[in-house]
Amino acid sequence: MSKPKIVVLTGAGMSAESGLSTFRDANGLWEGHDVMEVASPQGFARNPELVLEFYNQRRRQLLQVSPNQGHLALAQLENRFDVSIVTQNVDNLHEQAGSSHVVHLHGELFKVRSTKDENHVLEWKEDLVLGDLDPHGHQLRPHIVWFGEMVPLLQTAAEITQQADVLIIIGTSMQVYPAASLIHYTDGQTPIYFIDPKPTVRASDFGNLTIIPKTAVEGVPPLVEELFSTWP
Repeated sequence: MSKPKIVVLTGAGMSAESGLSTFRDANGLWEGHDVMEVASPQGFARNPELVLEFYNQRRRQLLQVSPNQGHLALAQLENRFDVSIVTQNVDNLHEQAGSSHVVHLHGELFKVRSTKDENHVLEWKEDLVLGDLDPHGHQLRPHIVWFGEMVPLLQTAAEITQQADVLIIIGTSMQVYPAASLIHYTDGQTPIYFIDPKPTVRASDFGNLTIIPKTAVEGVPPLVEELFSTWP
């Protein structure tokens, strides 16, 4: 008998309680910069040193934090369920917690790739600077999906979401497309749990939707216990 399929969609709120800054303030600025300066191909072309340092800061911060109780609880789901996590986050805290099937829609902070060959991807935990090159002499860049770039794993994520017996959404506004479109790949009868202290959807927006207005640390462990007790 196959295990029930749980698909989890996570956003910045999933990692906030681990101490990871979202880097975005109330004015929409990232570390005082317009997002297009530090997270777009055009920004990288204009000022590559600024962009590289922005991600160096994020990489250094990630090296100093650990998974929170929300991450750890999701990893425990694999004891009884077939679990896939689709995350908008570029950190590796799900993997650190023990989750084994994680799809990173927006890339990974601990990886870099060639500016000319997107298939040339390297593990990378140090600072990345101008002069760090691929074997053919091309500059390396963060392995991040920037604004204006295609999301190469979106179709994979959609196919995974279609398989869900249960869909859990954690710490994301579900306002940023294309990731927000994934909720529409369920069949309308799939139980959906939305965990966020300031939910941006209403229970009436979707069939079978349960809103849990809590943070990831507060809301995920009790939900995992509930799933263990209600599913065979």
